[in-house]
Amino acid sequence: MEFSREVLERFPGISVVEGDIKQLSISIESSGLERLKAEVAEDIRSRYTLEGVKDDPTFRAYRDFFWSVGIDPTKTRPASEALIRRLLSGGGLPRINTAVDAYNLASALSGVPIAAFDADKLDGSLLMRFAHQGEAFLGIGMKAPISLKPNQVVLTDGARIIAIYPYRDSDDTKVTQDTRNIHLVCCGVPNINKDKILRAYTLCAAYLKEHASGTASEPAVYP
Repeated sequence: MEFSREVLERFPGISVVEGDIKQLSISIESSGLERLKAEVAEDIRSRYTLEGVKDDPTFRAYRDFFWSVGIDPTKTRPASEALIRRLLSGGGLPRINTAVDAYNLASALSGVPIAAFDADKLDGSLLMRFAHQGEAFLGIGMKAPISLKPNQVVLTDGARIIAIYPYRDSDDTKVTQDTRNIHLVCCGVPNINKDKILRAYTLCAAYLKEHASGTASEPAVYP
């Protein structure tokens, strides 16, 4: 991944861990993954409280990043925090398919937001940059495109915006049951140690291997 000079200057210490998970066999669900999700939910409920999760140093770092790009994290949560809050509120992790469920599980356990894209739908290498005023973006679950502001950080491939960093991926490149190859981006922000992001990738790769038969590449740390 390349980074624009403006992003690196404004956010010293920002980093990502990237890698590919290939030859996936994705199903709607698996009993083993559902059991693991239940175990993880129990573990998370023992480690956090709904009132205190916002003060965890990891989530505080992502919240601080959100505030700095004009996103209110009390309304739009960092992806990993949103998953944990869902569990603490009595809900369960979403059931989408075995690949999406696996990387959501890794995100909740690690505290690191994880972006995942259908690698066969990407066009060239990725770039992290600031959005241009008025650029359109259609994220997963959105009914219509939104208009972006220039302080928002985005990921692009050679053709389009594929994510608002680090919380919403594009509908165009989302992972479905037909996906065979995934490109993972474990998302770091200032004050998040790179080793923590690497551990998130390793955990995610292991879950995808076990529950979606994927083969992971070695992780690459950028910049």
